Amino acid sequence: MHELSIAESIVDIIHQYVEEKHLPLVHDVSVKVGALAGVVPDSLEFNFAAITADTPLQNARLRIVPVPFVIRCNECGATSEPGGPIAICPRCGGMATKTLSGTELQVAEIEVNEPEEAP
Repeated sequence: MHELSIAESIVDIIHQYVEEKHLPLVHDVSVKVGALAGVVPDSLEFNFAAITADTPLQNARLRIVPVPFVIRCNECGATSEPGGPIAICPRCGGMATKTLSGTELQVAEIEVNEPEEAP
């Protein structure tokens, strides 16, 4: 159920960056979601649609941009996707690794249509 609070936070971020009068013009919101972020994309999309229904953001579409889990091995220097949540180097078996990506949960882009000019 934490996807509901995440969706609410996304709406709050939109309100921070888009003027109230332009909220109906928001058409696409891109969110980077890392493989290890613990977010169920379908649930996040559902909750976003539910809380924006009958609001100025009702036409906004949430676009999930998946970010893979990538590590770099401190022993052999290899960069790889370990294929699971355990950060062991698949090349040398080293356990001294650094996470490069996969934990993100970030609003990356808010696309707003141009306002129509009055004739």
